[in-house]
Amino acid sequence: MSRESYAVLQQKIEKEIQKLQKQAEALKAKQRTPAIKDIVRKMREYEITPDEIAKAFSKTKTSRKGVATTNNQKPRGTVPPKYRDPETGTTWTGRGKAPRWITEAEAKGLPRNNFLIKTNNE
Repeated sequence: MSRESYAVLQQKIEKEIQKLQKQAEALKAKQRTPAIKDIVRKMREYEITPDEIAKAFSKTKTSRKGVATTNNQKPRGTVPPKYRDPETGTTWTGRGKAPRWITEAEAKGLPRNNFLIKTNNE
């Protein structure tokens, strides 16, 4: 394939991409119109103001997993370690997947409680 034919082919592909993007935008606009009309109808039916919608919209956000969460939720802080490996001193909070040293010890028949970190309250 010559360099010139590559450039021509690339231009054709880019034009096709632009054409398809315009079609996608038109389809999206066509589908949005009835949804917007339905929202406005329900707002009038329930006497909801745009300010109320804006306030409610700012109170919720979508997490990375697509789940709506409120801004009132407090972020989780760090958790102190609950278990310690006596050989290496490595610690684990007890949350999430157990580290290899815990699973290997449990496979040998040692209970997880053997690795609990003693606190001053105990």
